[in-house]
Amino acid sequence: MEPTKSPGQVVELVDVLLRDGAVLAADVIVTVAEVPLIGIQLRLALAGMTEMRERGLFEEWDETLRERSGNGS
Repeated sequence: MEPTKSPGQVVELVDVLLRDGAVLAADVIVTVAEVPLIGIQLRLALAGMTEMRERGLFEEWDETLRERSGNGS
């Protein structure tokens, strides 16, 4: 059984990500010779601007950007 990918699936994935959003959280520890050297906490929120504003993310940034461009909110 061979995997298949249709162009519509990619469009649907992008649509869902922009409409509903996704959050990725990862913790990374870089070690050398079993000695932890660096710890990294990654948090990624991916969504359309409308969804981000509804959830309270980037509200101030979005309003400032709209004011600068003259489009208002």
